[in-house]
Amino acid sequence: MTYEQLKLDNQLCFPIYAASRLITRAYQPHLDALGITYPQYLVLMVLWETDGLSVHDISVRLILNTNTLTPLLKRMEAQGLVTRTRSSQDERVVRIQLSAKGKALREEAADIPLRLNERLQESNLNLEQLLELKSNLHRLIEFLGKD
Repeated sequence: MTYEQLKLDNQLCFPIYAASRLITRAYQPHLDALGITYPQYLVLMVLWETDGLSVHDISVRLILNTNTLTPLLKRMEAQGLVTRTRSSQDERVVRIQLSAKGKALREEAADIPLRLNERLQESNLNLEQLLELKSNLHRLIEFLGKD
């Protein structure tokens, strides 16, 4: 048996993994300037869209387990970016609210996607191809998320 299926170049997962890591690395200087990590940036983007979500709702949106998200949210609270409050109707539910500092960070972060898009425009992929890639990845995420 030649095990062609086990060669790294024959895998779908590796280029997706590598691209994700490299994109995250491209974000890092911008996020360092704000004093946040990439996962914190993702949480902030979700809350900038809809403040006051439960930990569960954020975990679903980011496709993260709550046991991964909870320590991240605790660190964000310690940084003064969010507050965590137990629901008065159900104490098992913890709601996450942006603090004034977390809300203000939105303005500072507003141009990060534009800078990254400019950088991606320097690739061999045109805007249409990048949008198609994004669409295909969303379909793949939707399909794999059904499990």
